[in-house]
Formats: sequence, C-alpha cells, structure tokens
Amino acid sequence: MTLVDGRCWWASAAPEYIAYHDEEWGRPVRDDRALFEKLSLEAFQSGLSWLTILRKRESFRAAFAGFEIERVAAFGEDDVARLLEDAGIVRNRAKIESTIANARAALDLDVGLSELLWSFAPPARPRPRSEDQVPASTPESKAMARELKQRGFRFVGPTTAYALMQACGLVDDHLDGCLVGRSTQGRPR
Repeated sequence: MTLVDGRCWWASAAPEYIAYHDEEWGRPVRDDRALFEKLSLEAFQSGLSWLTILRKRESFRAAFAGFEIERVAAFGEDDVARLLEDAGIVRNRAKIESTIANARAALDLDVGLSELLWSFAPPARPRPRSEDQVPASTPESKAMARELKQRGFRFVGPTTAYALMQACGLVDDHLDGCLVGRSTQGRPR
C-alpha cells in the first residue's frame, strides 16, 4: 500500500493537499456550478502542479465570477484582457478562452452539466491498493472527453476528464485503507 499518515500517497505533501483530500476529493458533486468550477480548474491544472491551482483557487473564483456559468459565458474580450493581467490566476490565454467557451457550451447543453457528466460514471469498483493501480484515463473518461468535445468543450482530454471524475466522486480512487471513508460514489438517484 502507498498510504502516508493513513492518506493516499499524494495527500500529505502540503496542508492544502491534506484539506483537499480529507474534505473534498472523491466526494460526489452534482451541482452544475460546482462541476463547472472543477472542470475549469482541472483544465487550468494541465501541465502544472495541482497545489498551484489549490493555492490560487480563491483568486480563480473571484476572477471567474464564482464560476457562475451564465456570467462566465457572457465574458468578452475585455474580460480576457483583464484575466491575462490577473497575477492571482494562471494567465494562459488558451485556458482562459477555453473556460469561457466551456461556459457557453454548458449553457447550450440539452441536459444539465451534472446529468451529462454523471452519465459516464462507471459502476462502483474496489478501491485501488496502490498508486500504480490508479489509471490516468479509462474507457469512461475517454468517452466523456469525446462527448464534451463534440458539444464544444475545450481542454477536456481523457486524462483531464478522469481527474474530474476522481475529484467529483464519479469514481473512488482513494486507496484501500485510506482514512477517508468510502464515498457514496455512483450514479445520481
């Protein structure tokens, strides 16, 4: 097993990781706004440390109107320019523009974002015993990424989709024996 202080291997490196692991990661999220925030932050994390994103999270929330989908979808070029000057967030034009595009795509969905994302939740499975049993992507995350791209979402490859599935409780990748209890993973009722 790869547990450190009773937690998954990655969770003990910094206080922010401990709080995120113990209080949030892997717990089911079904609110569209909260899912949009997680999707956006996972996209911003691409190529960076998750700790960087956690430490900038409040700044991201302020910069992106609390990740209210309708408000972000209304952002224009002035907002992009403002965000590119905001040292509190990751200033990457492609990621900023994809967040705005993803808000617009979310508004265009014929179902809620939660319903769409949770439709890719696999059946519950045993927790992994070690970090090498945690995949980077799965058939479900590949299908989710493909569907999101077809619906106009950007920065949503299979690895980002799987990280979203882990973060939002669609899968439970806490290691076997982790002090965090089993989530109520699975499809919404």
